[in-house]
Amino acid sequence: MNAYLLVKWLHIVSSVLLVGTGFGTAFYLYFANRSGDVRAIAVVARLVVRADTWFTTPAVIFQPLSGLWLADQAGWPLHTGWIAAALALFALAGACWLPVLWLQLRMRDIAGDCAASGRGLPPNYWRFARIWAWLGYPAFLAMLLALWLMVGKPDVFPPG
Repeated sequence: MNAYLLVKWLHIVSSVLLVGTGFGTAFYLYFANRSGDVRAIAVVARLVVRADTWFTTPAVIFQPLSGLWLADQAGWPLHTGWIAAALALFALAGACWLPVLWLQLRMRDIAGDCAASGRGLPPNYWRFARIWAWLGYPAFLAMLLALWLMVGKPDVFPPG
């Protein structure tokens, strides 16, 4: 296997990890929150942060680096329509994801403290959870669209 095919395979795997882990962790934290069980919320919030640390963050770093390298190796200019659109969507997802990381850390800490002390979750936890969810929707949609662009390579901005 040559370097291009290896990096392409790793690029695909990291995109699947990025989208899959993002969807999976959001699913579990959303439904843990809906349960109202502070102990369950604390455990899930802790594991969501761990999954983002172990899987999402490395994929977020690897995706643009490998994508840019693959485009260069294939001779595709960055202003190629599907590449430019994918990069813009990746930037949008990142702009949503960075505050989500901070929110998840705060939610983890608040839920952990409340579970340990037997208290209910305070209003700021629920405010953070709402913001977290609303930032997650555009980030996830942007990543799905970027994945579609990466696979289909459509002529999204034809010359002319």
